[in-house]
Amino acid sequence: MISIVRYSAEKKEEWNDFNNNSKNSLFMFNRNYMEYHSDRFQDHSLMFYDDETLVALLPMSQRENELISHGGLTYGGFITNDKMKQHTMLDCFDALKEYSKKEEIKKIIYKTIPHFYHSQPAEEDKYALYINNATIFKIEASTVVNLKAPLKMPKGRKAQISRAKREGVDVEILTDVDAYAKFIDLENAVLQEHHNTNAVHSANEINYLHDLFPNNIHLFAALKDGEMIAGTIIFEYENVVHTQYMAANEEARQIGALDLVIKTVIDKYSGNKEWLDFGISTEDNGRILNYGLISQKEGFGGRTNIYTTWEINNEE
Repeated sequence: MISIVRYSAEKKEEWNDFNNNSKNSLFMFNRNYMEYHSDRFQDHSLMFYDDETLVALLPMSQRENELISHGGLTYGGFITNDKMKQHTMLDCFDALKEYSKKEEIKKIIYKTIPHFYHSQPAEEDKYALYINNATIFKIEASTVVNLKAPLKMPKGRKAQISRAKREGVDVEILTDVDAYAKFIDLENAVLQEHHNTNAVHSANEINYLHDLFPNNIHLFAALKDGEMIAGTIIFEYENVVHTQYMAANEEARQIGALDLVIKTVIDKYSGNKEWLDFGISTEDNGRILNYGLISQKEGFGGRTNIYTTWEINNEE
């Protein structure tokens, strides 16, 4: 019999220990990460027990009468260990639907964790979604490089990398507070120019998270004459590195500085990681493809993997 307990602060250690030992663990599911923006999201995370044994976590937030996994995170879905089997996941979904009805939740928005983030197969939830008549809410195209067998870069990309080196661009991994602040300023300038928006994280937030997770969050910066002109903040996972942010000013775009940054990331991690995930190049719930953005990412040898979000309607 599966029972559900809503997450509360006294469960923090139990939650983090289970996440650390799961087969689809991500550091963003650590409660210290999840709670940095607790003022923006109403947390409604759930813990699933088979009798007294914890068998799954589900990071969730609530918006009115909807549960979302999780509104403040790129990925969501059930976190499970290698003891999870398909019949148990089906029981977890039954319990989730019953719990949601009692809580007067009308809709569940469920983000799956892309398979290449798993250390062991962990798609029991996808089959359970199908069995429970879930419908696809959105599909987003993410560009991913196979670091163990990368595709060749086109000549134009290689030429830009060579030009950046000739122009005296150096790529360094920076850790100080000022460096992260400068990068977020650069990122915001680019986002304002092209999209009239700002980065999800403030400079203070990204510094706070870097201090909490110094082994997982890194800034690769392109410097020319001592000035930061391009860079990327990457999130490092067990098998994957993810470019959380990429930014380049006009000079950097002209001389290929960001190309050199990404080549540096690929070279650094090709020996001990399997995938480089550039993230999505889509808008409007995946229905609009940014051709220029995805072309840039594909130029590093990336090809499409999808992020899928599902919807369960409890009113049916």
